[in-house]
Amino acid sequence: MDKTVFRRVEKKYLLTKEQYEKLIESIKEYIEIDTYDYSVICNIYFDTDDYILVNRSLLKPIYKEKIRLRSYGIPNKDSNVFLEIKKKYKGVVNKRRISIPLKEIYKYLNTGIYPKCNKQIMNEIDYCFKFYNLKPKVFIAYDRHSYRGIDNKEFRITFDQNIRSRTTDLYLENGDQGNSLFKNGEYLMEVKTLDSYPLWFVKILSKLKIYPTSFSKYGNVYKQEILKIGE
Repeated sequence: MDKTVFRRVEKKYLLTKEQYEKLIESIKEYIEIDTYDYSVICNIYFDTDDYILVNRSLLKPIYKEKIRLRSYGIPNKDSNVFLEIKKKYKGVVNKRRISIPLKEIYKYLNTGIYPKCNKQIMNEIDYCFKFYNLKPKVFIAYDRHSYRGIDNKEFRITFDQNIRSRTTDLYLENGDQGNSLFKNGEYLMEVKTLDSYPLWFVKILSKLKIYPTSFSKYGNVYKQEILKIGE
């Protein structure tokens, strides 16, 4: 998890529990557990007071960006966490991040003093914080299982379950509890690759009638928890 720069195409699929079980059974001979099989991923998303970034994202523009703080598991203040800037342009995702102790992130957020890290990436992140006047707005956590292709290690599939969120107590070290986004045990599958899908995967998706969808965890939490849509 120490990689700092990523470039890939990501597609998302919303699966019922039945679809998930059938898919796992169908692809198990082609995939293997990724370096990190199971993770509880915790995130703090930053935005403006009027939520410019998430509202822009919901319009599905050709370019969008997000800033988040991420940990794998519940950290303490000495744990290394990731401060990330994620940009998407015409379907291609570029993610750049720094990894430093959580207490150093808080120091930067409170004082603006740079931590010791990759200065170029930090410059990009700092520009966004200052340009938008970003503040922590939403906590989102989920349970993730990760796989990769046996023949192509860069072909990755992740399954996120039990997506939960809160809009108060926005500190990673304070636990991963929150309100559930899904009510029926759905899974969010993400497929990440820079190459075309392997033929076996295309055939299985077609057979199971699984199709890509536009889905943003932050966007859906924003609609459910902040705009209160669907209540």
